Amino acid sequence: MRKLCYILLLFATLSAAAEEKTVAIKGVTVLGYRPMKEIGVQQTKLDSVALKENIALSIADVLSFNSSIFVKSYGRATLSTVSFRGTSPSHTQVSWNGMKINNPMLGMTDFSMIPSYFIDDASLLAGTSSISEAGGGLGGAIKLSTKAAQRDGFGVQYVQGIGSFKTFDEFLRLTYGNKRWQLSTRAVYMTSENDYKYRNRDKKENIYDQDMNIIGQYYPIERNRSGAYRDLHILQEVYYNTPKGDRFSLNAWYIGSNRELAMMTTDYGNDTDFENRQREQTLRSVISWDHLRKNWRVGAKAGYIYTWMAYDYRRDPGNGILTSMTRSRSNVNTAYFQGDGEYHIADKWLFTANISAHQHFVKSKDKNIILQQGGTGIVGYDKARIELSGVVSAKYRPIERFGVAVTLREEMYGNKFIPVIPAFFIDGVLSERGQIILKASVSRNYRFPSLNDLYFLPGGNPDLKSESGFTYDAELSFKVGKAEKYNLSGSVSWFDSYIDDWIQWLPTTKGFFSPRNVKRVHAYGVNAKASLAVQLSKEWLLTADGIFGWNPSINVGEKLSPADQSIGKQLPYVPEYTANITGRITWRRWAFIYKWCYYSRRYTMSSNDYTLTGSLPTYYMNNISLEKVLDLKAAQISLKGTINNLFDEEYLSVLARPMPGINFEIFIGITPKW
Repeated sequence: MRKLCYILLLFATLSAAAEEKTVAIKGVTVLGYRPMKEIGVQQTKLDSVALKENIALSIADVLSFNSSIFVKSYGRATLSTVSFRGTSPSHTQVSWNGMKINNPMLGMTDFSMIPSYFIDDASLLAGTSSISEAGGGLGGAIKLSTKAAQRDGFGVQYVQGIGSFKTFDEFLRLTYGNKRWQLSTRAVYMTSENDYKYRNRDKKENIYDQDMNIIGQYYPIERNRSGAYRDLHILQEVYYNTPKGDRFSLNAWYIGSNRELAMMTTDYGNDTDFENRQREQTLRSVISWDHLRKNWRVGAKAGYIYTWMAYDYRRDPGNGILTSMTRSRSNVNTAYFQGDGEYHIADKWLFTANISAHQHFVKSKDKNIILQQGGTGIVGYDKARIELSGVVSAKYRPIERFGVAVTLREEMYGNKFIPVIPAFFIDGVLSERGQIILKASVSRNYRFPSLNDLYFLPGGNPDLKSESGFTYDAELSFKVGKAEKYNLSGSVSWFDSYIDDWIQWLPTTKGFFSPRNVKRVHAYGVNAKASLAVQLSKEWLLTADGIFGWNPSINVGEKLSPADQSIGKQLPYVPEYTANITGRITWRRWAFIYKWCYYSRRYTMSSNDYTLTGSLPTYYMNNISLEKVLDLKAAQISLKGTINNLFDEEYLSVLARPMPGINFEIFIGITPKW
C-alpha cells in the first residue's frame, strides 16, 4: 500500500499548484430516432471511456470488464482469445477498419496484441447481427476501428506508465489537422520483466523436524519465470476530405513483439535450462475511399497484411548448451479488396450491398521435428486460398415504430461455395414512454475450416466439412431519464443456437492430433445489461454499468466411443455464468473507478470432471483507480493510480498457467497547450 500513498501524495502536491476548474455536465435528451442500419441488430458499443480508462490495457482486458464475453488468457501479455456466447475463439470474426484480421492459419485473433490506445470505436455484434459484417461468426463479430482526431493545428499527448514487475509503458500521439486534412501518429512501447509472485498449488513442499520426519506440507511461493516481454506498436493515420464530399483515408499499423513464454506451474526445471520464445512482426494497412451524397453512398477499400511469426524452444540436454528442440516459422501475406454501397428511398427503404475478397498466401514450417527413424526433418505447408464474400440487404420501415430487414450473404473459400446465408430481422417500439423496443432475428450461418485445420502437418484433414448452425435472437430494451438528473437504460436478450459439424482436434493412433467434424453443440442463454447515470449535484456525477450472462454450451452430439463422457456436458473452458460491474464517481476533475468481474467454474476436460486438474474454480476480480486532471497554463496533466486484483485473488484462467496477484500502476499524461 506504500505505492498507493505515494500516488495520493503526488496528486495532493500537484493539486495545490493548479487552478481548480469545474466541468458542468449537461442533461442528455434521448431521441426516439433509430438508424435504419440497426433494424433488429443486437449491438453493444464500447464507449470511449471504457476504451481509454486504462490505456495500458489490451482489448482483451477491456472485454473482460465491459461485456459478457469470456476472455481466456494464458497469463499477462500472452495469448488471449474469446468465447462469444459459449463458442470457440474461431467462431468470433474480428475486423479492423473493415478488414478481417482473424489469423487464416488458426482462424482466431489474439486480443492481447491489440492495445486499447489504438482503438477509437469498438462494437460487439451478437449471433445473427454479425451476418451484415462477416460470415462465420457463429458466436458473433467484433468491429474495431479508428477515426480522425478532429484537431485544428498541432497536438501532442504523452503518457508514461510505471507498474509492478518492472513494467514500463509509454504512449505517444502526434496530431495535425485543418479543414481538409487530419493526420495522426500513435506509438506504444511496453516492456516488463513480468516476474510476479504466486502460490504454486500444483506443488507441495515438505516440512521436516530435526530427525527428518515429515511433520507438514505447504504450497511454495514461486515467481513467474521467463515471462518477460517487449511490445512495440505504431499506428499512422491520414484522412482527407475533398470539397465535393469525398473522403480518403490511410491506416497503417505495425506490431513488433518479443515475448517469452513463462514456465508452467508443473515445471520443475531451472529457467536457465531452457528458452521458450515467441516473436511476431505484423503490418496491417487499409486505404479507403467514400463518396457521399444525400440519398446514396459508395465506397471502396484495399488492404494488405503481412505477418511473420516465430516460435523457438531450446533446452539444455545436460551438456550446458541450449539445443533447439522446435524452430517454427510462419509467413502470412493477405491482400484485401472491398466495394460497398447503400441507397435510401425517402425514410422508408434502405438497400445495401458489399463484396469483399481476402487472398491469403501462407507458409508454415517447423524445422526441428524428430523423425521416428532418428534425426530431424522439415514439415509444414505452403498454401494459397482466396475467400470471397458478398452480402445484400433490404431494410424497410413503413412507420417510425416498426421495421423489418432481410440480409443474404454468399461466401466462397478456395473453390468451394457454402450455401447462401440468410438472416431476417424485425424490431418495433412497444412503448414510446420508456422507449421499450423489442428486437428479434433468425439466421443460418457457416464457418469454413482454417488452413491449419486442413493442411497442418502432421494431422491436417483436407476432408473437413464447414461448421454450420441456426441462431435465434430476441432482445427487449428500454431507456428512461430526466434532464440533468438521471439516465437509466437496460436490456435483456435471449439466444438459442445449434452448431453442427463442430471441428475438434482429437488424438489418433499414430501419436498426433487431427481435426474431425465430431460435435453437435447447443449454445443458448440470457444476457442482461443496465447503465445508470445520476447527477448527484452540480459537481458530482455517479455512473454504474452492470452485465450478466448465462451461457450454457452443451455437447449434444453422439458418443465417439463407449467411454465418451462428454455428451450432455458443458464445453471445456466455457464458463456458464459471467458478470461484471463498473462504477465511476467524479467530482470536479477527480474520478474514482471500481471494476468487478466474475467467472463461474470452467472445466478443462469434456467430461466435466471435478478433480484437481479437471476444473478451474470460480474467481472474482476487483480493480480500482483514482484519476486527477490538472489544467495548467502550459499543458493539461493527468495523473492516475491503479490497483489491479485488489484483494490479491488466487486464480487461473488456463490450467497450470499462473496469474498475478495484487499489482499497481501509475500513469502521468501530458498534453501541451500550443
